[in-house]
Amino acid sequence: QVQLVESGGGLVQAGGSLRLSCAASGRTFSNAAMGWFRQAPGKEREFVAAMTGRGLRINYADSVKGRFTISRDNAKNTAYLQMNSLKPEDTAVYYCAADERGWPLSRLEYEYDYWGQGTQVTVSS
Repeated sequence: QVQLVESGGGLVQAGGSLRLSCAASGRTFSNAAMGWFRQAPGKEREFVAAMTGRGLRINYADSVKGRFTISRDNAKNTAYLQMNSLKPEDTAVYYCAADERGWPLSRLEYEYDYWGQGTQVTVSS
């Protein structure tokens, strides 16, 4: 059974940092693209960042570019999202997802095959 489990969310003040982790189990995701999405209250889920299997291609949403960094450790079957300079508008449930195709790197939810349960990030002003 394939599982993605996020961790690392929490409450942080504006300007602070958090590091989210996404641990995959049930199969190896070294060739899969890994993505992060988020959903704020009352809003649709939106793309945050994605990375190809070997990290040769990375995409970020404009709203997080320069503040967030996606990375992965294929030996640990884990993806990460380092979030710096957090803003109240970053408050959302953050989800990791895996796209088995691996390429092209997608920002579209429906192209991701597996999803985690989400982790809450709350940024206070």
